[in-house]
Amino acid sequence: MSVELRDGFFALSNGRAPAEEADRYRALVDATDAEPVTTIDGLAVSWHPTARFKAVRFVDAERIDAGVRELFARPSENAPYLAAVFVDPREFSFRTFENILPLDHRFAGVELELELAERDEVADGVQTFSLRLPDTARACLEQLDSLDLYVPPLNAGSRGGDRFIFHSALLAEALTDAVAKAMPRPALDGFSHVNPVFRCNRFEPGDANFHRHRDTPYYDASRRHVSRYTVLLYLTGGSAEPALALEDGAAIETIEPFTCVIFDQRYEHEGAPYRDGRKVFLRTELVFTDPEVAHDPEIGALFSKACYLTGESVFAPELARHADAYYNQVAAAHWNGLTAGAGREPFVHKQFRGVHFVANGYDFWFAKGDGPTLAECAAITLLDYFNCKLGDKAFRALCDTEVIEADHTDWIPAFLGDRRGESPVVPFDKSMLFPAPEAPSTDDLPDCACGICSGDVIGPHFETTRNAEIIEHYTRAQDSAKADVLPAPILMLGEDVHLDPDMFVVEGNRIHVLGKETPAPVNFASCQGGPRFPSAEKFITAASTVDVAHFLVPPILFAESADCYHLKFDFFRNTWTAKHEQSTVTVPMIRPIDMDEFDEYEYEADCECACECDCGCDEDECVCEADCEECGCGCAEDDDETGEAEDDEAEDDEAEDPGEAEDDEETRRDHSTV
Repeated sequence: MSVELRDGFFALSNGRAPAEEADRYRALVDATDAEPVTTIDGLAVSWHPTARFKAVRFVDAERIDAGVRELFARPSENAPYLAAVFVDPREFSFRTFENILPLDHRFAGVELELELAERDEVADGVQTFSLRLPDTARACLEQLDSLDLYVPPLNAGSRGGDRFIFHSALLAEALTDAVAKAMPRPALDGFSHVNPVFRCNRFEPGDANFHRHRDTPYYDASRRHVSRYTVLLYLTGGSAEPALALEDGAAIETIEPFTCVIFDQRYEHEGAPYRDGRKVFLRTELVFTDPEVAHDPEIGALFSKACYLTGESVFAPELARHADAYYNQVAAAHWNGLTAGAGREPFVHKQFRGVHFVANGYDFWFAKGDGPTLAECAAITLLDYFNCKLGDKAFRALCDTEVIEADHTDWIPAFLGDRRGESPVVPFDKSMLFPAPEAPSTDDLPDCACGICSGDVIGPHFETTRNAEIIEHYTRAQDSAKADVLPAPILMLGEDVHLDPDMFVVEGNRIHVLGKETPAPVNFASCQGGPRFPSAEKFITAASTVDVAHFLVPPILFAESADCYHLKFDFFRNTWTAKHEQSTVTVPMIRPIDMDEFDEYEYEADCECACECDCGCDEDECVCEADCEECGCGCAEDDDETGEAEDDEAEDDEAEDPGEAEDDEETRRDHSTV
C-alpha cells in the first residue's frame, strides 16, 4: 500500500487523471497514518504521502539516511540524484517555507557566454532584450522544465501555475556580466549582482493568471544590498492578451523564446498563461549596493506579520489572503512609504496547555496575574514564531487556534483576562542533568579481559562508575554536552518545556535573550575500537536526550498595563533574517559492566588469523606469546599491529567527525545532533 501511495502521487501529479481517480487517491492518503522514517532540515519526513505528510520536497538523496534511502522515489529522470520526500506542513517555519534546490552542478562545464541584445525600452523603467547564448547553454536552460520539480507555490491561492526554486551562482554570474554590458549606464549606478536564487515558473493554457502584484524586494541590511529591478527570462514563447501587463498601461502581448524582460520593482504587474503552449520563465532580480537605504520599523513589523500568517495559513487557510495583502503592502512601502491597509486586521488567538495569547506575527499579548511571567511570555513567543519542535510535534500543532478579525487591539486585554491559566513553561535547574562523578576506586582499565590480565582490576566489587579511566571519559562527555545545554535559554525534555530564567534579561522595555551564537557539534561517545577489554568510552551511554533552542535575535520590546503584557518581536530590524538553532543533545551517563561481553566468541574474534592454537593450553585462558614455538600464527603480534591500526583509524575518525558534522550543519536547518 505504501508503494502504491508513493508511486500514485507522481502518476497523478500531471493533473490529467480523471477527477474520480484523484478523489479516490486523496481519500486513501487521508486514511493513511505512518511514522516518519528520518529527519531532514529539522523536518520529519516520510517516503510516501499520508494524512500528516502531504507536502512534497526534493532533496539530494545522499542526505537521506542510507538505511532508508532506497524507499524514496526519484521521479525526475533528468535529475536522478534528487529524491522526493513528504513533510508535514504544520512543521514549517519561515526558515523552511521554501524548498530551494542547489542546481549549480547542472551548469558546471557549460559554456555560459550570455549576451543581452536588441534592447527595446517598452516604457519608462521597462526594457526587453533577446538573450543570445551558446547551444549548450540554451539546452541546459530548456532542460530545467523537463526536470519536473514543480510544486504548488505557497501563494497558490493568489496565482496559477506551478514553480520550483533553485540556486545557481554560475548562472547568476553569467547574467551579471551580461547585464553590466547591456543596461544603460545610469540604470547601473550601484549595481552589484544578479540574485543567484531563481524561481522557475510554469503555466499551462487555462491556468489562472498570476494576479496583479508587486515583487517583494530582496534586502540585506548588513551589506546594504537591495534589489531594484525584476528579471524575467522566458524559456518558451507565446502570446496572450497580454502575456505581461505592467503599471501605467505598458503591456507585452507576444513573447519570443529567450526574451529577457527587466523592469523597475516599483511597478505592479500581472502575468497570464499563453493561449497556446506552455509558458516557462525564470524570475530573479538585480541587486544594488545602496548606502543610503533606510530601515523603517513599521515595514519590518508588517513583513513579520506576513511571514507569520503564511505559516499559520496551514491551520487557517483564510489567512493566506491577508498574508498576500501584507506582502504587497510591504513591497509598495519600500518605494512609496507605508500606507494604511484596507479592511480589518487578522489576529490569531492561541491556547497552549492552558495559556492563552493573541498574536499577529509582530505583536504578542499575554494576560498578567497568575499566568506566565515576562520571561515565560518571551519563551512562548520564541517557540511560536520559530515553530520549535517539542518532542516529535511542532509547537503550532500543539496549540488550539482561532482567527479573529478586528479593527483595533483594544479588545485584547479583556479577552485574555477571561482566559487566564498557569504557565506550562517552568524553570529548570540544568545542573541536575550533570551529576558529579563518584570518587575513583580503581585506575586504568586492563588491555585484556582474561583472568590473568584483569584480575587486579576486575573483581567482584568492580564498579564502572568508580573507575578513573571511565570517569575521565565521562567528564569529557559531560563537558561536550554542557557546552550546548548550559547556554540554552529553552530546553525541551520530550514535550515538556523548561526555561532558564537567567538567560532572559529584562532591561528597561527590552528583553534580551542570551545564548551562544553557534553551537559546535561534538561526537563525544564514539567507539574507538582497539583492545579486547571494552574501552572506557564504551561505558559512556545516553542518560537522556534534551532538545535545546538557541536564538540570536534582536531584543524583544515590551509594554505592560495593569492586566496585560504586550511583546513586540521584529526579526527583520537589523538583518533580513534572524538566526535560530534547535539541537538535540545527548546527556551522558556511565553504564555498569556486563560480564556477558566477555564470552568465548569475542575472544576468538579478536584473532584475525582464525588459526587453531596447538600449544596445549586452555583456550579460554591462553596466554601464549607471539614467539611460542608451538603456535606459529603470530596472532599476538598481529593483534598488536591491528590494535594500533584500529586505534589510529579511530583517532582519524574522531578528528574528522566534527568537521563532517559542521558540513552537514550547513544543510540541515541549523539542526545538529551532539
